[in-house]
Amino acid sequence: MDLEIGIVCGRCETYAVIATATCVSCGHALALETVAPPVASFVPATTPEAFTPHEPVVREEPAPRSARAAISEKARADVLPSSRPEASPKPPASSSVSGAPVLRRSEPRLDPRAEAAAVVAAAPRSSRSGAISSSSAESARGYATPAKSSKGKSVEELMDQAKNFVCRSCSTAVPLGHKFCGRCGAAVPPEILQARTQFFGQLQAPGKAKLILIRGEGVEGLSYQLNAEHHTVGRSGQLVFPDDPFVSPAHADFFYRNGKLVVKDEGSLNGVYLRVKGSVDVSPDDFFLAGEQVFRIDATPRPSDQPGPDGTYFYSSPKHQSPFRITQMLQGGSAGMTVCARGSSLQIGREGGDLNFPSDLYMSAAHCKIEEAGGKFMLTDMSSRNGSYVRLKAERELSHGDYVFIGRKLLRVEITAA
Repeated sequence: MDLEIGIVCGRCETYAVIATATCVSCGHALALETVAPPVASFVPATTPEAFTPHEPVVREEPAPRSARAAISEKARADVLPSSRPEASPKPPASSSVSGAPVLRRSEPRLDPRAEAAAVVAAAPRSSRSGAISSSSAESARGYATPAKSSKGKSVEELMDQAKNFVCRSCSTAVPLGHKFCGRCGAAVPPEILQARTQFFGQLQAPGKAKLILIRGEGVEGLSYQLNAEHHTVGRSGQLVFPDDPFVSPAHADFFYRNGKLVVKDEGSLNGVYLRVKGSVDVSPDDFFLAGEQVFRIDATPRPSDQPGPDGTYFYSSPKHQSPFRITQMLQGGSAGMTVCARGSSLQIGREGGDLNFPSDLYMSAAHCKIEEAGGKFMLTDMSSRNGSYVRLKAERELSHGDYVFIGRKLLRVEITAA
């Protein structure tokens, strides 16, 4: 197979034999390779004298060639031997394609890093500083440098800085909550240290409480925010329950004392009941609530089994020793069932106790018990589902999660952490 070797014009892509000096179509000088124009990033515009025709510092890059002009190194060596200088015409001083000077093959080529160093060395000092200064380059491109102070920033920006704070002295990351940089000891700005998560509104005011209505004639779930100093609960006042006939006009007062929420009975007819946590001390004539039943603790009455004036005894059931007794209080204030304790304790529930209420759906099987020891009484809730409540005789501080009965309204106390 015959192999035909030639060259393609870089301007009009007309094919010519290998020994042709100029293109037969457009007259363009033909050469095997050309040099790409100098890289603009290495040549300062103000120093054209940095380059001379005899000492080029740009890299030699081959010009694009088509598939017909691509030849192997072996073929080029065969056609252009060193002994036939007339076969390869002398390259012109400039290329009509790019206008860049063409390097001779015999001229030495510099390493690209050496060429870059030569360009920087030939440039003026002002040009070199502008080229290597990152801050001035960023300013020239329009980049904004970070502010040195946090003043004027929004709360969200301060919170983000507090979480991702970088020391302004040594650029070391400072963990959240630290007052000083662990590397250089520089102090963290006070506006970063004092940044705190904000609440959405007054419903989450720190240290303030609210009452959640748990049971209340079909309006359960309502909340009452306690942001003022005093809050009167009743059929009139700040927290009004006009539909509850067991609530007095001024029933109770919720107020703050030394940052604590306090409840006080305002002389109501039915009182304020607080849920028992575990066990609580009680005494005779105290009232407590279990399920839907209200009870009163009574001391053992004095003996009255003496004969009458005529010497006759009153006939009755057999009498047993009892340290105390429990009396059920009916609506209207009259007494209902009365149970005397046979021993030192008396249990109340829906079944299996000393006093049972099988039809009370809010009463647990074993709801609560009263115990007597050394003349002192104790009410204990037996992990009942709805709890046991004791009537307050004086004002009481409330905690988060407490339950309060006012009339027939059950309220839960929720206090936002300060």
